[in-house]
Amino acid sequence: MAELVFFSGTMDCGKSTLALQMDHNHRARGRGGVRFSRNDRAGKSRISSRLGLQTDAVEVGDGTDFWEEVMRRRTQGQRVDYLICDEAQFYSPEQVEQLAKVVDEIDVDVFAFGITADFRTRLFPGSQRLIELADRVQVLQVEALCWCGRRATHNARTVDGVMVTEGAQVVVGDVDMAMDPAATVESGHIPVVGYETLCRRHFMRRVTAHGANLMAEQDQLLPFEVDACLWHGTGGTGAAGAPGRTAI
Repeated sequence: MAELVFFSGTMDCGKSTLALQMDHNHRARGRGGVRFSRNDRAGKSRISSRLGLQTDAVEVGDGTDFWEEVMRRRTQGQRVDYLICDEAQFYSPEQVEQLAKVVDEIDVDVFAFGITADFRTRLFPGSQRLIELADRVQVLQVEALCWCGRRATHNARTVDGVMVTEGAQVVVGDVDMAMDPAATVESGHIPVVGYETLCRRHFMRRVTAHGANLMAEQDQLLPFEVDACLWHGTGGTGAAGAPGRTAI
């Protein structure tokens, strides 16, 4: 029986890589499918992995109707046994319901891949509807890592390396800029928006890799461990320039 399966996780956990692998496996067994994506890092009509793999896909827009997409292809004689739906967090709840209808009414497998929550830890509307309707929700086992080495559980948005928690839900940014914003930002230029994955501890304290590097640059030897969020300029909530004692 066909299923609607939602593969979720943070950035850097291999969602797009798995999407490409699953598409390859199904095609190798003679099944016909259609690849969909939206707002991929490689541009429109692409599914790309940070490992360097990428392929063409159908770009999902606000007006895309998955039921019509499948029925049109089948009417034209194209075999459609499954759908690969990458960046599914950007789909609308109505589009997710269309995917469920495709599974239930015409027995087409749907494999959706996406981030569950945004940089504010709020569910994307598309992801929320997938969690509500999916036959299975699978959290990917490849663990993204925080800068501290712990398992990353949250996606953080940064502006010039400093974490922010307000703004539009969808903003294009670069995952590489978050590590070293100074390399690309000069005085008077537009601030660089970046993204990085953090563990819950450092997400809650708003300590990015940039903030941690600022602390390391102080090169001070202390008889106790300090948290980077307590240092001035890191974007944390502590008093400016006043390191504090904490357990790591």
